[in-house]
Amino acid sequence: MNKLKTIGISALAGSMALTSANAVDWAVTGDAIVTYSSQTEAKGTDADNGRGVGVDTDLAFNASGELDNGYTISFFQAANTNAAWSNSSSQVTLGMGSLGTVQVNNVAGSKANGIDDVMPAAYEETWDSLSPDNPSFFGSSTGSGSIDYRLPAIETSGVTLNIAITYDPAADAAAPDEGNVSSTSYSGQAAVVEMSHESGLSIGAGIEQVDDGGLAAGAGTSGDTERVTGYVKYAMGGLSVGYQEAYNNPVHRQGVEGADQDATFMGIAYTTGDLSFSYAESTLDSKATSDANLAEIELDSIQAAYSMGAMTVSAARTETSNTGGAAGESNEETQVSVSFAF
Repeated sequence: MNKLKTIGISALAGSMALTSANAVDWAVTGDAIVTYSSQTEAKGTDADNGRGVGVDTDLAFNASGELDNGYTISFFQAANTNAAWSNSSSQVTLGMGSLGTVQVNNVAGSKANGIDDVMPAAYEETWDSLSPDNPSFFGSSTGSGSIDYRLPAIETSGVTLNIAITYDPAADAAAPDEGNVSSTSYSGQAAVVEMSHESGLSIGAGIEQVDDGGLAAGAGTSGDTERVTGYVKYAMGGLSVGYQEAYNNPVHRQGVEGADQDATFMGIAYTTGDLSFSYAESTLDSKATSDANLAEIELDSIQAAYSMGAMTVSAARTETSNTGGAAGESNEETQVSVSFAF
């Protein structure tokens, strides 16, 4: 009798496990990247030059399932092991069919932050290397701890239109732990509109605003931080080109005027078979709050990549002029990486 009861319980447990496995799909993917990097700055001192070999392994965890009403729910988290284990990206997404999609951006993932720099590249953005200068400021305030509402894609006459709205109750701050609050008292919002045509032409624009309400009230504050960006891209066969501009008008806080910023991005890439090449430029012009403006920062990068199944060899040579806005300062960077997808 006891044996029969044990068999029955085991069968029930197996049935429940099977039902759970069918209801939720899990997947783990990842990559391992070995990179050699070198940097040379114009100053010529040992502290301004160097080289090194590093290893970065990323693990991506995905889970998805369907609710009784037909809605879908999914979870994504990227674990980055570059020098230390960290959560580099995580989102929870609720798909509501014709009502659109709601995405909670715990770490990165907002639509606004996703169009900070959309230029074609064989390897990476011009600024995503050893350069201390980064012109991709758009979407930075509402990237984490925010909520996206994304309308269903609208398709007509070969045109696809996508619209997304982002709200961040604690702008410029990381998402708090579950059940906690952020110490930041001001919020932010953003909107993104993207349109693509079957001919290969795509355009997009976004606006981001960070409210100043409640921050240092009565201490000479005025206005809000406002950022805008717009881009155009065209792809034909293996060739793709793009151009983008962005503007940042920071808030004036406690009587201190923020430095306005203008950024431009342009790139061209060509892919033939498993081989890709690209050249890109970006600039960052900061208007100093004193009489003297900073020098315009310029970044130029030439890149190549070759894929062999799960392995990709990539290389980039990037030069930054007027580093940090200091006229005449520059640095050169070289990166060669081998990545393995698994």
